[in-house]
Amino acid sequence: MTTRFAVTCGRIFDGAQILDGSALLVQDGKIESVVEEALVPTDVERVDARGSLVAPGFVDLQVNGGGGVLFNNRPTRDGIATICSAHARFGTTALMVTLITDTPEVRDTAIAAGAEAHRQGVPGYLGLHLEGPHLSLARKGTHDPELIRPMEATDLAALQSAYGTFGHALTTIAPESVTVEQVRALHDGGYVVSLGHTDCGAATAFSYLDAGATMATHLFNAMSQMGNREPGMVGAMLAAGQASCGLIADGFHVDPLAMGVALRAKAGPGRIFLVTDAMSTIGTDDDGFELNGRQVYRRDGRLTLADGTLAGADIDMLSCVRFVHHRLDRPLTEALNMASLYPAEAIGATSKGRLAEGMDADFLLLSQDLELLSTYIGGVCVYGRRNDQEVAAR
Repeated sequence: MTTRFAVTCGRIFDGAQILDGSALLVQDGKIESVVEEALVPTDVERVDARGSLVAPGFVDLQVNGGGGVLFNNRPTRDGIATICSAHARFGTTALMVTLITDTPEVRDTAIAAGAEAHRQGVPGYLGLHLEGPHLSLARKGTHDPELIRPMEATDLAALQSAYGTFGHALTTIAPESVTVEQVRALHDGGYVVSLGHTDCGAATAFSYLDAGATMATHLFNAMSQMGNREPGMVGAMLAAGQASCGLIADGFHVDPLAMGVALRAKAGPGRIFLVTDAMSTIGTDDDGFELNGRQVYRRDGRLTLADGTLAGADIDMLSCVRFVHHRLDRPLTEALNMASLYPAEAIGATSKGRLAEGMDADFLLLSQDLELLSTYIGGVCVYGRRNDQEVAAR
């Protein structure tokens, strides 16, 4: 059955410009076109977006949990669905469910769950981000040091054999635990390789970029900082035009001043894009959770271990967009692109991040004060209102 409708009476940000007097035509889960509102056929159902900004749905490449579920604790298809549904309530229409450092057995279970979610087309599921366990102990952050280890031949083989089964594939590694040859093999095997949780210097970082790494995981956090004689990972990632960088814009992980400097300094065509690094607390009133047998506490917008170490983030993507727009004084269109187009480009999700012919019909209706009114995934309203009908995220 063909499903066709038009989103009318709103302003449309298509990923390049804001259009007035236009309508978004959707057919069978894809964007058919963006046309002048007067050209919408009279027999097409209309969704009234009066007073709203229609924008591309958010793409989050680092989501550890949501809706009370932490993926490490529930690496199942249903766990993935709960996480995706929780973040749809805050405008995220495509996300990489993230497994942080754990045992090989949990990794394999998570990959199987991702494959099932991919086969079943769980709304909002984009793929898996395997963050660790092949990291640096010196920059472990909240990752369990007992589980951090070098990449062995069996690890590489497991990742290579799983590629293509669970959607988009992203892995965060540290040069201290993974060789250049292994990175090259991962890249050649289809993985997006991100450098993170590393104390390596700039020269080493550049050698791993040359081998096929293309990203940095949560810029500034859990990596060597930029100094006057050793630029570190931060300096290398800002200078490397081929590298894209995730950034947690919650005001706790990175000082706003440092964020602004990085945004001005970043060499292109690589971009700085937003990630939430969100944990299970998103969409809940929970006051904490357990991670690898350790208690994580939720207080005053922060998630920490007992010793004060930050343990992921307690923020959603729409709040990150507001932070960048209001606190960093970036144009709204740039803040929106940092949450949609730039991460889609970084992961190679070519059907996401823009509202144009042939793209997935993943979009949001936002109020003038950047409150979420509706979330659409594949042309289906999964949260908010569609005309007079209320829809709750499933």
